[in-house]
Amino acid sequence: MHPEFISQLAKSVNLVEAKLDECLPKIEQSLIAEPMRHAVLNGGKRLRAFLVLQSAALFDVPETQALYTAAAIECVHAYSLVHDDLPCMDDDDLRRGLPTVHVKWDQATAVLVGDALQALAYEVLSNPKAANTDTIRVELISNLASASGANGMVLGQVQDIAAETARVPLELNQIIDLQANKTGALIKWSAEAGAILANQPAEALSDYANALGLAFQIQDDILDIEGNAQAAGKRLQKDTDAGKATFVSILGLDVAKLRAKSLVEQAIDVLIPFGAKAEPLRSVARYAIERDK
Repeated sequence: MHPEFISQLAKSVNLVEAKLDECLPKIEQSLIAEPMRHAVLNGGKRLRAFLVLQSAALFDVPETQALYTAAAIECVHAYSLVHDDLPCMDDDDLRRGLPTVHVKWDQATAVLVGDALQALAYEVLSNPKAANTDTIRVELISNLASASGANGMVLGQVQDIAAETARVPLELNQIIDLQANKTGALIKWSAEAGAILANQPAEALSDYANALGLAFQIQDDILDIEGNAQAAGKRLQKDTDAGKATFVSILGLDVAKLRAKSLVEQAIDVLIPFGAKAEPLRSVARYAIERDK
């Protein structure tokens, strides 16, 4: 990966985590603050936040303003992981190399942490400093609710759970639809956020995000087979052990890698009209299939 991208990503992580630290309840103020902070502040790539900040930069949206939106998406993402790790879902003991919330505390705490983080995301987005107008704030909030709810991420989770007990494994187009909801919806919202903040058309960024999200998920399936559990900070080969259909099981490892590479090229091509300002977003697309976790 290009050193400049690594530097930009590291800077973004620091900025977003500082904003999250500002927005999260303080440990001395709330009984649930410590597990919330454990869920959000202990590592993570912050790619969704990076997409927000870089899409905003395309339209010269002030970074101090865009950080509210970046923090909000990280809260929603963290909530989804806390709930996904529960025994009734994926039953994971590790997340980012650390005990999951239900392991470190208990299941009731994990449920409530997820609930609190989701609510916090909308509280952060409703801050007057998060956008120039009420209309933009409402659009961000409405779109995030759709992307994370019964027409987006939650739907994808339901589809994923149903796939575990389905008599017939999912076909390729069904997996694409599932992942567009489960993983892709929040990635798409993140990439579109900059255009929404600037009150500009988001179609190009939407096309970019659709290709990026699918490439990202294919790489996840590849890493589930080829990855290193220590580097990933979580248990691998869960889908294989469960007998679930994945991009790799359907396409084969080599074809899956080619498909992911083609999607990255597609995402990069969409950004041509934005010129050099879109280079960080191009780097995200390349990173999607170069990463090891």
